[in-house]
Amino acid sequence: MIQKKEDPVKPRPIIIDVEASGFGQSGYPIELGLAWNRTKRYCSLIVPSNDWTHWDESAQAVHHITRDTLIRHGKTIRQVAIELNEKLDGCVVYSDGWVVEKPWINKLFWAAGMAKAFFISPLERVLSEKQMEIWHRTKDRIVKDLNLTRHRASTDAFIVQETYMQTLSKTRDGK
Repeated sequence: MIQKKEDPVKPRPIIIDVEASGFGQSGYPIELGLAWNRTKRYCSLIVPSNDWTHWDESAQAVHHITRDTLIRHGKTIRQVAIELNEKLDGCVVYSDGWVVEKPWINKLFWAAGMAKAFFISPLERVLSEKQMEIWHRTKDRIVKDLNLTRHRASTDAFIVQETYMQTLSKTRDGK
């Protein structure tokens, strides 16, 4: 894993999470979140491009973000792309939903007219089989213990990162 300030004892992968306007191919990113460690996170709502019109009410029911909220409180596509490149320059970030999130991130950068300065990789590339075996049970416990009910991008990124760390610790210790 490549990170800017890697902890040699317990490296925390940088996790990226994307909330979208819908679950299918017509969806586009509406919120993007990052987790570097337990306290350092990034989150931004994204004002949709004029040609990004698809809106799925069932997706909205999951993330509780309205299109009006995006327009009132979001950053421009270009601003989000610039911030991501500045924060992640040369880094590898991991996604637990890579198959859908990477195309959404690519759509963001294409709309911004910019190239990504970082790499996105599936989380499975750094998970062992033992971690995968205890993943869902560990993740459910973390959500319950930390009372993390908000389905938003930075919170979801942190949950994934914390699940990674705890499953890594349990499988390294032979528990």
